[in-house]
Amino acid sequence: MNLKIGEAQQIYRAQVKAYQDQKVTVSKQLQDVRTRMEVSVSKEDKERYASEAATLELTLDKLDEKQSEYQEYLSKLADQYCAYWNATVAEQQADAAKEYGVEMGKLLEVARRIMKGAIVPAADEKKLMEFDNDLYQTAKSIGAMVRRQKKEKYDSLWGDEEKKEYDDPREVAENATASTQGPEIVDVADTMASATQPVQ
Repeated sequence: MNLKIGEAQQIYRAQVKAYQDQKVTVSKQLQDVRTRMEVSVSKEDKERYASEAATLELTLDKLDEKQSEYQEYLSKLADQYCAYWNATVAEQQADAAKEYGVEMGKLLEVARRIMKGAIVPAADEKKLMEFDNDLYQTAKSIGAMVRRQKKEKYDSLWGDEEKKEYDDPREVAENATASTQGPEIVDVADTMASATQPVQ
């Protein structure tokens, strides 16, 4: 059964919690049995409590072993989650850097055209002014000095731009398929029962 990382994390976190809760309960029982064993007078009671304590210790060991297995798998899932998250964020950052470079190229081209005395769309002038007002003023001053009889006229470099939509890294990471099969889900009660069965 292939699980998504987010689903697998929920399932195995619940298992870890269930096992932890049961370990607390069994530890209290073990402490109670040891206390009764210390205060008991008869040999039969001491032996019975010792046997009970041994069974509870075995149960605790089994619960701890299974909980550790689940915890280890959760660590692997966390690594996978981070890898998907980081890959998604890196892609977004690369796109943003590329878009910034393109934007800078357009802004510098608008400044160059203005300096040549050409007429550029008002929207392009506004973008340059908003980006760097000093550069805009310098370009306008130089453009006014070199203005020729025949003026070049340009269309906007930005045109109709579409805003790129990005995936949510958390959603990508949670919905990616877990690359390794997790340990078998075993109910706490079954693990506890296996601790009391004789070894074959």
